[in-house]
Amino acid sequence: MRYFIYARKSTDDEDRQVLSIEAQLKELREYAQRENLTVVKEIIEAKTAKKPGRPLFNDMILSIERGLANGILAWHPDRLARNSVDGGRIIYLVDQKVIKDLRFPTLRFDNNAQGKFMLSIVFGQSKYYIDALSENIRRGIRLKLSKGIWPQWAPLGYLNDRKTRTIIIDAGKAPFIKRVFELYSTGNHTLEQIRENLNSLGLRGRKDRPLSPSQYQTMLKNPLYYGVFRYKGESYEGTHEPIITKKLFDRCQEVMRLRSKPKDAQTTKFVFRGLMRCGECGRMITAELQKGHVYYRCTKRLTNCNQKYVREEVLAAQIGEFIQKVSLCDNWTKRIIEELERDRNTSLLSSQSQQQNLESKVKEIDDKVSKLIDIYLEGTITLEEYQRKKEDFINEKKKIQESARDFADGSNSWFEPARDFVTLLNRAEYAVKEENLESQKEFLKKIGSNFILKERRLNFSTEASFRLLFETAPYPNWRRG
Repeated sequence: MRYFIYARKSTDDEDRQVLSIEAQLKELREYAQRENLTVVKEIIEAKTAKKPGRPLFNDMILSIERGLANGILAWHPDRLARNSVDGGRIIYLVDQKVIKDLRFPTLRFDNNAQGKFMLSIVFGQSKYYIDALSENIRRGIRLKLSKGIWPQWAPLGYLNDRKTRTIIIDAGKAPFIKRVFELYSTGNHTLEQIRENLNSLGLRGRKDRPLSPSQYQTMLKNPLYYGVFRYKGESYEGTHEPIITKKLFDRCQEVMRLRSKPKDAQTTKFVFRGLMRCGECGRMITAELQKGHVYYRCTKRLTNCNQKYVREEVLAAQIGEFIQKVSLCDNWTKRIIEELERDRNTSLLSSQSQQQNLESKVKEIDDKVSKLIDIYLEGTITLEEYQRKKEDFINEKKKIQESARDFADGSNSWFEPARDFVTLLNRAEYAVKEENLESQKEFLKKIGSNFILKERRLNFSTEASFRLLFETAPYPNWRRG
């Protein structure tokens, strides 16, 4: 009799406690020596047996069918099979006398009717064990999801708390994660630049490995950091402490969206195309390349228009001149922000009624989610529609809750937009110094609207961009001018 030694260790979590491969081999070698068995080959496989398709196991069976061996030595029958296909295959080959003997240090097998019957029972028990374990794990995951607990390994910035079975903030890495979002949200840093900056500060992933740009991008797309997570396509409201706000997360998604827009060669050359309309006929301003220079002109579509071309350099000079006028130096920026903070701290605006209104909206959304579940169970909407609408409700609720926290902390909704606006004016000067036309265009779109090109001059309105600040914020120390 010639035997194959087969040792297997599953990579799945539920099989974690099974005897290690080294320990299996030690026992099997000692057993083979003690029983004077002829071993022709040792086969070691690290793959789950829940499903058929193990390559080394299949090769071993083919070798036995070819006559290279006629027996198998394994630590326990569950090392050979935990599914009905592989288990039935082994019993069939034993029945056909292709496999003449099976040896296990933990179990006696006799090659007769009773032995094959007992072997089928052991294989059935192995399958039942793995099925029951999987069901228990799924049940535990469903329970965690219902409580808003992240059911898997904690992402970077969080730690798994073994006592509470939840995730908690990693005090050492969470500030770095927040900094990643803050840097990217400005739109002034690429993923590669963020990687260089944060990796140099000591931010590391699993097994203390430095993070790649793609890992930073995955991090920036993960809603778990603001308190919402997705599991198998469905969104859940997490009970863990968020590292960032949803506002910051949304700003990062907008930056990512703008950067991912496909740009053909024409669009990258003509920066200001699509920004302006003609001041005479109202048609869009297009662009074209002539003798190495970019010219902007009215499309003159289906109309007679007398407006002339304007070179990009001339247009850029006008934009640069305007930006210089509205930009703020660092000292003025600091002073203005200090005044804004004083206004916020001394504001007498009452937020109690607004707080109650926000709480009512949160309750309304909870009611909508409950009704949505009933509608889905009735079969009125599809699973995809249910998942999409639930995610929309959860994100809306998260925004409202963040607004409610702002009121609870004593801040006012006008303060952050006002501070962001002042900071934006501070960054304007750098956009001109860097001679980055894309940055200048984005700045204009943030502070202005209704861009008109007439008589080779660019005009636009800025009042609409600032009106909300003046209407909602108390400025006791400021004048509109």
